[in-house]
Amino acid sequence: MSDVISYEVRDRKAYLTLNRPDRLNAITAEVAHRLKELVDQANDDPAVHVIVLQGAGRAFSAGYDLKQYAEHGDLTQPPVWDPIKDYQHMKRNTDDFFSLWRSLKPTIAKVHGYAVAGGSDIALSCDLVVMAEDARVGYMPARVWGCPTTAMWVYRLGAERAKRMLLTGDTIDGTTAAAWGLVLQAVPAAELDTAVEALADRIAGVPVNQLVMQKLMINQAYDNMGLHGTQILATLFDGITRHSPEGRWFQEFAAQHGFPAAVRWRDSGRPIPDGGGPIPTTAEIDEE
Repeated sequence: MSDVISYEVRDRKAYLTLNRPDRLNAITAEVAHRLKELVDQANDDPAVHVIVLQGAGRAFSAGYDLKQYAEHGDLTQPPVWDPIKDYQHMKRNTDDFFSLWRSLKPTIAKVHGYAVAGGSDIALSCDLVVMAEDARVGYMPARVWGCPTTAMWVYRLGAERAKRMLLTGDTIDGTTAAAWGLVLQAVPAAELDTAVEALADRIAGVPVNQLVMQKLMINQAYDNMGLHGTQILATLFDGITRHSPEGRWFQEFAAQHGFPAAVRWRDSGRPIPDGGGPIPTTAEIDEE
């Protein structure tokens, strides 16, 4: 059995713990698939009333393991892009993440450290998110090489603040995320465990059938707003971002200089060359 996510049940609560702490719980296809398996397992267990998702080590999740994907080109198809092959792969991951939203039983994300890039997709797929005040959430690949496939930024924030986040690729702390309504609550890091346990215990006392009906009713409103269609579009766009001239430029940058250097360039605000262009030299990368 895979140990990329650990699983424990106690006191009517299932605890799913992302368990790649050496990689800041970076996401692989195995992680996404295992997440869905364990959500299904918790739903099938009559002893479970609520699911808590958390991360081992220093972060909830730092997103896809792009050191592997970007440096080695695993998410880029040379020389000709097959959009449907790309869509099938990424939609499978999106559906695995969204097993948290589609779960009949309530899901709570407990976020410390970082929930960024694909890690934010996972956290925002949960019904409720509680963050440490100093934790960071954001989708930095919006600057280049990504589109959030779950599309939950707009459904949680509304159009203007979703644009504020996705037109900049900035991150915000837990305090700001709670004030904006992106997450339910932000608490001091030392109080995060206590706050999540109190919320989970309060939910766990409700009969499962009541929990399921309330959740299905609320989720139906989002379905009526076109959530599924938005996710199809977002997943297709995600593939385009990785195969645009600028997306290929970023992947080649990472292949030549390493993913950390590519990320520093992306997140610094330095321009991404329109149409791609030559890869910066080491001297250009080091310029202030």
